[in-house]
Amino acid sequence: MAPMNSEKLDRLKGILREMDSVIVAYSGGLDSAFMLTIAHEVLGERALGLTAVSPSLPAREKEDAARIARDIGARHEFVESQEIHNPKYAENPSDRCFYCKSELYTITEATAQERGFAFVINGTNVDDLGDYRPGIDAANNAGVRSPLVEAELHKDEVRAIAKEMGLDFWDKPAAACLSSRIPYGTSVTPERLAQVEQLEDALHGLGLRKVRVRYHGELARIEVGKPELEAAFAHRDAIVKAGRGAGFTFVTLDLAGYKTGSLNQLLPVLQ
Repeated sequence: MAPMNSEKLDRLKGILREMDSVIVAYSGGLDSAFMLTIAHEVLGERALGLTAVSPSLPAREKEDAARIARDIGARHEFVESQEIHNPKYAENPSDRCFYCKSELYTITEATAQERGFAFVINGTNVDDLGDYRPGIDAANNAGVRSPLVEAELHKDEVRAIAKEMGLDFWDKPAAACLSSRIPYGTSVTPERLAQVEQLEDALHGLGLRKVRVRYHGELARIEVGKPELEAAFAHRDAIVKAGRGAGFTFVTLDLAGYKTGSLNQLLPVLQ
């Protein structure tokens, strides 16, 4: 049986064939993992997944990126990224992501030129275009292509195709760098990122899947998927203990539940 959206999938494969060789800016999230899967299927050794490693990448995401690439059989490498040493990034302005992605694409483009890859591509999908994403500006500036957008694939379509293909990451919750947990205007430091990561690891250890720890100084505001709110509340004592162990004085559970980019709600206030 042909997979859902097979016409768009065929279009995606055709785009990759025309590219001939690509480096995939690969985080290990659903979209970039799907992108690497199809690129490897179409181009084989002429596709390379490159994952930038910095204090803002959770260790669990690094391990998962390596595992997924291994399962796919795709070429994959890690490279150090130094965006946290850029004062414009560390100050955490509303366009922080622009400086992070600019660093990433500088690294990937240099690797592409050094090794003879024709294009650098990412996992941006059509739905991403409707959100506040300074990283997309960085991609445009660097000439990075977004084949999922070119093939007109939406997030739910990527997930559906991945499921039909039997890819075990099809239902992976959305992931973002740890810096996205810190409100704009509050500086990003390795210590704060480590606090967030430690508490999120503890929450995952309790069996919660869709998790964000929003950093507010002495207070940790925890977001979980709405279906998991009751489970999180049942673990409240363990969560408070884990939060204090991570260096927070107060630990709260956001009753609104998890929402992608929830800190963007503060943008009108900042502006």
